[in-house]
Amino acid sequence: MTISIGDKLPDATLLQMGANGPEAVELGTKTKGRKVVIFGLPGAYTGVCSTAHVPSFIRTKNALSAKGVDEVICISVNDPFVMGAWGEATGATAAGIAMLGDAESTLTKALGLEFSAPPAGLIDRSKRYALVAEDGVVTVLQVEDNAGECNISAGESVVDAL
Repeated sequence: MTISIGDKLPDATLLQMGANGPEAVELGTKTKGRKVVIFGLPGAYTGVCSTAHVPSFIRTKNALSAKGVDEVICISVNDPFVMGAWGEATGATAAGIAMLGDAESTLTKALGLEFSAPPAGLIDRSKRYALVAEDGVVTVLQVEDNAGECNISAGESVVDAL
């Protein structure tokens, strides 16, 4: 079942790169008492993810903050090493976007937002989406029909939805 507006985000442990290597990040801790934007995408260093989705949130980070968003989080079914390097390469880390890996697709599957595209080598990856959660409850959910498009899940669309 796909998560819906009004649902509480599932508990999940994600991974980020820290000063001494991979660090566990509890999603519940990140969202408790806070307004966060989470955007998920099929994979680090992939086409639309790198050229459209991440840049849209870099462009809109200040506008989202002005609308009361405490943090913007990018989640991909990748390991924390890749997410850390990709955050540096795209400028997302410098922009203050948290780059978190859902290495086993646990959160993605719990959200009901997984997909596979074997010809492209993408297995158990994330659909392209953006959501807003307030104190862990989904208030905005925008999922693309096609993982190769970045329209309703782009940063500008989230700003408009707020």
